[in-house]
Amino acid sequence: MKISWGTKLTLVFSVFACLILYMVYRCSMVPVNLVTSEYYKDELVYQQVIDGTQNANGLRSGVTLQKNGTDVIVHLPDEMKLQQVTGTVFFYCASNAGNDKKISLQTGDATQIIAAKQLAPGSYRVKITWQAGNKHYYNEQAFKI
Repeated sequence: MKISWGTKLTLVFSVFACLILYMVYRCSMVPVNLVTSEYYKDELVYQQVIDGTQNANGLRSGVTLQKNGTDVIVHLPDEMKLQQVTGTVFFYCASNAGNDKKISLQTGDATQIIAAKQLAPGSYRVKITWQAGNKHYYNEQAFKI
């Protein structure tokens, strides 16, 4: 039995359409993790991040993160000692939004201890925002748990 060229062409287009539909179905099943769910709002306040980074870079020492077995220790610059510091430590995991963790930062001795069991193992981008006196500070660095 000989198949005409019109039938072959219809078969090729039908197989192509089925493959495209299958790819659309598979792509719709993949979770999409955005950097932030409130992208526009965060973009509007980005000038605060720029100013905070400049303020933090103007300090004599920088922020250090250290892991010692069961804890993650955040050391703020020495200038923050004896000051009332408030802010947040945001552990951002690019590979899984479910691992993101925001922790309140409140210290008077420039050191915050965070239990490592609160965080899933992995690579994080740690975004530290704090305020001391009337100044706003921001620091961001990579950290692995």
